[in-house]
Amino acid sequence: MTKRLIALLFLTSASLHAQSDSAHRAAACPPCAEWNAPHAPLKLFGNTYYVGTNGLSAILLTSPGGHVLIDAGLPESAEPIMQNIRALGFRVEDVKLIVNSHAHYDHSGGIASVQAASHAEVAASEPSAREFRRGGAEPDDPQYGIAIDYPKIANVRVIRDGEVLRAGSVAVTAHLTGGHTPGGTSWTWKSCEGAKCLDLVYADSFTPISAPNFFYTRTTTYPTAIADFEKSHRFLETASCEMLITPHPSASQLWERVKARDTGATTDLRADGACKRYAATARASLAKRVAEERAKP
Repeated sequence: MTKRLIALLFLTSASLHAQSDSAHRAAACPPCAEWNAPHAPLKLFGNTYYVGTNGLSAILLTSPGGHVLIDAGLPESAEPIMQNIRALGFRVEDVKLIVNSHAHYDHSGGIASVQAASHAEVAASEPSAREFRRGGAEPDDPQYGIAIDYPKIANVRVIRDGEVLRAGSVAVTAHLTGGHTPGGTSWTWKSCEGAKCLDLVYADSFTPISAPNFFYTRTTTYPTAIADFEKSHRFLETASCEMLITPHPSASQLWERVKARDTGATTDLRADGACKRYAATARASLAKRVAEERAKP
């Protein structure tokens, strides 16, 4: 068998495997196709840009000395994200640091591909780093057993709560906000346009979604889940939050705010009290889930 034929067979096999993976994800995740619909990249404020898809956020923080990427959507989102980075006039190779909200397929699936293209450092909380190395949920994750696997991510730097990470002149602060997953992380930073600066918050998902056999009120695999949620709520209630962004843009009404800005109804994407409202919604959702569990034998 010639080398050329071997290479052709390898590429064909890889292509079929990728198609099979995509078909599996489509069957297991009906909303993924809609989440992954393309969206033009846009400037949010200062050096902060949206480079994700229509339903899955990916945020680029830029500086002359290197960029930070927060989240990378599904495995299929990686290429659109990189195209969006280039469309803004930036180089993927200048992404020096990739961080994450939580280690599920719809926010972490594209990280391995962007890491391979950029050679960026990947940093995550200890529980998220474990899931990255596995390429899927660990037994302490509430969605263990139903969450879809994704490409494994190697060489992950483990970070601590309150740690400041830097790339070039960009500085982002990690806030461990578990509950949705054990390693959930929210991020804060400051962006400026001239003399005007805003405090931005990328708040993780705080919804109590789980596999059918997981119960927040009596779990033995993640016994601190409720306490972690409560810590996450307190963080949001006290954070300096002039602009809120979330892993699913719809959760923070991003597209409605962009439309208002672009039509002149508002001057920027600020929403007073957004973080407190997000926390209040999350508290109510957790209380409802806890009440439902306690009402059942």
